[in-house]
Amino acid sequence: MLRMIRDIAVAVAACLMLAACGTGIEVTEHVTDKDVRRVMDQIDSRQPAVTLEAYIDSLTAWKIGKRFWVADDRVTQMLAETDGYDKDTLHLAGRTLIYQGWAASGTFDSRRIYIDLEDSQTGEMYHYRGGNFEEARRPGFTLPMLIDLDMVDHVAQQLVGKDFYIHTPIWYDRQTEQMKDGRHFINVHIDSILPGNAVLPLRVLFTAADTGEKAMVWMNNNTSTMHGRDFDALFSAADPRQSYPTINDANWDMITHGKVVVGMTKDECRLALGNPKSISERPDQAGMREYWYYDGGAYLYFVDGLLSQFRK
Repeated sequence: MLRMIRDIAVAVAACLMLAACGTGIEVTEHVTDKDVRRVMDQIDSRQPAVTLEAYIDSLTAWKIGKRFWVADDRVTQMLAETDGYDKDTLHLAGRTLIYQGWAASGTFDSRRIYIDLEDSQTGEMYHYRGGNFEEARRPGFTLPMLIDLDMVDHVAQQLVGKDFYIHTPIWYDRQTEQMKDGRHFINVHIDSILPGNAVLPLRVLFTAADTGEKAMVWMNNNTSTMHGRDFDALFSAADPRQSYPTINDANWDMITHGKVVVGMTKDECRLALGNPKSISERPDQAGMREYWYYDGGAYLYFVDGLLSQFRK
């Protein structure tokens, strides 16, 4: 079913290169990534909702002793002016701050919140400017540059020790955090969940089941608008291989490594490399010729639906 739906998506995208369904309005032969994504988003919206239980909290529910991981030194710009430290030279990234209470100032309609946070290493007290009271009391309230360690524990309880199939080949080295070549659609074991960075607050450490290779990916906590990095975009419980029984083992191995080979179908190429940036289709005497363009000058060239040439 998934394969059929995605074939429909490509067919709809191709229709954008034809006259607009008899309206007399001409449409360019060039299909952009927005055209492709629009169709794919409609299909993705029909897929199951997020399966990872989200962690929702608000300031009024916080208890003294709640812990926050400092993800970025820019957090110092959120601190109120106090004596005893220089915000321009203060380095807090990587430290744990402990919640000690909050206070409000200003008028009732626009009260600014100040949150008391204690450095777990030095005992230094900081006063974090946390927005206004109405924002702070809403479910889902977060502090920029800080990662709620209760949220990290909440996600860890759901994932650590379990096996999933990873859907991204973009892996990172655990020690250096540098990007490395990975594989997608393979089985991995989740080893631990750690605090991430200011944009993606979770680091998922895993081990490839077949080779024992260890790596990690960055992930959001399912309350972010960056849905391309939430749990369901990165992992699945079901083996993706089972959705494509007609793909032979040799081609599937190429797909998991993010590689293509002449003779692959468009389905196989899309699985290997993802959706193209744009598509151009032209008929000639030999048949229908189609170009898929990717970032960095890479392209795929199809003749009658099969990969004929490519440049990566």
